[in-house]
Amino acid sequence: MSPPRALPFGAMGAELTSTAGIVALAAAAAALIAIGLAAALFVALRRVRADQRAILGDGDAQDLVTHAARLETSFRALHDYVTDVAERLDSRLATVETRLDGAIAHCGLIRYDAYNEMSGRQSTSIALLDSSRSGVVLSSIHHRDQARLYAKQISEGKGELKLSPEEEEALRLALSS
Repeated sequence: MSPPRALPFGAMGAELTSTAGIVALAAAAAALIAIGLAAALFVALRRVRADQRAILGDGDAQDLVTHAARLETSFRALHDYVTDVAERLDSRLATVETRLDGAIAHCGLIRYDAYNEMSGRQSTSIALLDSSRSGVVLSSIHHRDQARLYAKQISEGKGELKLSPEEEEALRLALSS
């Protein structure tokens, strides 16, 4: 067998235009395209893996299905906790609302001169009522040398004892507030 001989440049061009040469050029082009496609896929895979590490963290190697299952378990636990807290808050709110029903919700105050002595309006009547319009009317009657305090019970907007005109006015003011 004889050693291969060097072909002149023109002879190499003749080999590329033959059927075998065209097939070789097509194969080389396909190989270049495959290498470019492989490089693009490699870059895309690196991005996907970086995104997966961002979501899953760098810890234990786990897949998305395992991660999703853990997330679902965590969300169920969180839902149960929130439901429990909401139930406790509803219970506490009901207790607070019950207590507030007995708190002072309406008040009316009137000042007057009980003895028409020109000493100023030193006497006072105040009505303090809860949300059911029950409570008390307090009247403080001042005179030059003494002061007296009277309390009368109110049930559902009506006095259990006869109210003075000033106490009636204080009750009316409280009921209109």
